[in-house]
Amino acid sequence: MGRLLTPGLGSVAQNAMAAELLDAETETGLARRWRDEQDEQALHRLVMAYMRLAISMASKYRRYGAPMNDLIQEAGVGLMKAASKFDPDRGVRFSTYAVWWIKASIQDYVMRNWSLVRTGSTSSQKALFFNMRRVRAKLERELTADGQELIPDDLRREIAEEIGVPIRDVEMMEARLAGSDFSLNAQQSGEEGREWVETLEDDGPGAADTVARESDLTRARNWLADAMTALTDRERMIIRARKLADDPETLESLGNKLSLSKERVRQLEVQALKKMRSRLEGSHGATPSELARGI
Repeated sequence: MGRLLTPGLGSVAQNAMAAELLDAETETGLARRWRDEQDEQALHRLVMAYMRLAISMASKYRRYGAPMNDLIQEAGVGLMKAASKFDPDRGVRFSTYAVWWIKASIQDYVMRNWSLVRTGSTSSQKALFFNMRRVRAKLERELTADGQELIPDDLRREIAEEIGVPIRDVEMMEARLAGSDFSLNAQQSGEEGREWVETLEDDGPGAADTVARESDLTRARNWLADAMTALTDRERMIIRARKLADDPETLESLGNKLSLSKERVRQLEVQALKKMRSRLEGSHGATPSELARGI
């Protein structure tokens, strides 16, 4: 389907202006041929007949700063989606059905490209993005004509009621539309050579935390090495495989290696941990849980 829109957008616009106007019967026949037979020539005629509509709708969104060619491309995408989902047997004209898909495709594009920070994607956010300025201007005119004072909180409440969205969404969209994107590498005014990125708080641990952490790790490793000396070679192997490995072995796997049953390996593991606990408590006054917190 995508190859039907591959010509340059200038030629698409020219062809759209010269495209045939379809009557209801022809339109239905073309839609059925595409739906039932995947006839791409029928799809091309149907889409090109309504590219004029798509271009007209795209032109209404030029005030948002997007290139007209991109808007036409997105309108064409919406038109193609409409053609792929249209059911000609429902008795609705294709133009009526396509308007929603064209509008949705253009609006999604405008909102994706309005800011580096995503402006919003919910239905209420989209309604606010495309209608808040218009509704605000209308309400301000009405209040001014009545001689009423423009109170920001009251105005937000009126906007929320007019558009049918929560007032918190109005406040959030106001903040997003009022700001603008800027580089964190831009220099602060009055701070020669100082960039905004330098004001961001470091999420990493501080020097004191790092030193304390390293001290705890060293102490825990020393305790562990000492506790392991209380074990037999087989017990050390089991503890390393079961407790210290990045990918711990199962009791069954260890049993196969040692020619022991799973239950016997489990017993040896419990026995080894008891020995280690006794060693830690006797020599360092520490417990295995304290050792685990240090590691």
